Amino acid sequence: MCRHLAYLGPEETLGRVLLEPPHSLYRQAWEPRRQQHGCVNADGFGIGWYAAGDPVPARYRRAGPIWADASLADLARVVRSGAVLAAVRDATRSDPDLEAAAAPYTGDRWLFSHNGAVGGWPDSMARLAGSLPPVELLSLEARCDSAFVWALLLNRLRAGIEDGKAMADTVLEIASAAPGSRLNLLITDGETISATAWGDTLWYLTGPGNRVVVASEPSDDDPRWREVPDRTLLSATRTDVLLIPLKDPRDDMAPAPPEESRP
Repeated sequence: MCRHLAYLGPEETLGRVLLEPPHSLYRQAWEPRRQQHGCVNADGFGIGWYAAGDPVPARYRRAGPIWADASLADLARVVRSGAVLAAVRDATRSDPDLEAAAAPYTGDRWLFSHNGAVGGWPDSMARLAGSLPPVELLSLEARCDSAFVWALLLNRLRAGIEDGKAMADTVLEIASAAPGSRLNLLITDGETISATAWGDTLWYLTGPGNRVVVASEPSDDDPRWREVPDRTLLSATRTDVLLIPLKDPRDDMAPAPPEESRP
C-alpha cells in the first residue's frame, strides 16, 4: 500500500528525518521491511512540514517515485522543521489524479495520510457520501479512497471534534460499512499526532529530547521502537504517547458464546 511517517521534536532538516536513517522512509519506497500489501512504493510521494510561527503547513508532492526526484536532496538539506508528515505511495488501483492523489492531504492546519484501502471502493462508500456537504464532495482533491477518507475525517475536525475521537469515529464508520478495509490513518496539526493501526503495521519511537516518531515501520534498528497493536488509536505529543484499543464493528455481529450447562 504505502509507508508513512510523522515527526514531532526539535527542528531537524527534512533529510535527517526522511533520508538519512538506514531504513528511512526514502529507502522504504523500494525496500520496505515490514510492508504486508505491495512491495514497491513508486506511485508518488509527499512531504508536509510546519515553519515556526505559521500554523498552516507547507507541502511538496510529486507523482513519480521519490528516488527519481532530482530536486529533493537540495530541499531536504536546507528545510528545517519540528513537525513533519511524509508518505510514499503504492496505488491500490491506477488513477488519473497523479500528484493530487499523493499524501499528505491538507485542510486548514492539518496534514493527513492513509496507508491502506477501503474495501469495495467506491460502491461501499455510497451511503457515507451522503453525510458530507455537497460542496465537500465536489471539492475532493482526488478521486481515490484516501481523499474520501480525508473528507470524512476533515468534516468531523471542522465540526470541532477532537483529533483522536474524530479519527476513531471515522475508522469505525468506514470499517462498519466496508468490512476488511485497511485503515492506518495518520494526522498532525504540528503539535500532536494521531494515528490508527487497522490492518497494517504501525510503530512509534520516543525521546530523547522531547521527540516522537510514528511510522509504518522503524527507520533504524533502535531497540526503543515499539509496535502498536492492531485495532488501536495512538495519540502523541512531543512528551507522551497514549494507546487506546478500538472495537472492531464485526465483534458486535459475532454470535454469543453458548451458556454453560448447569447440573
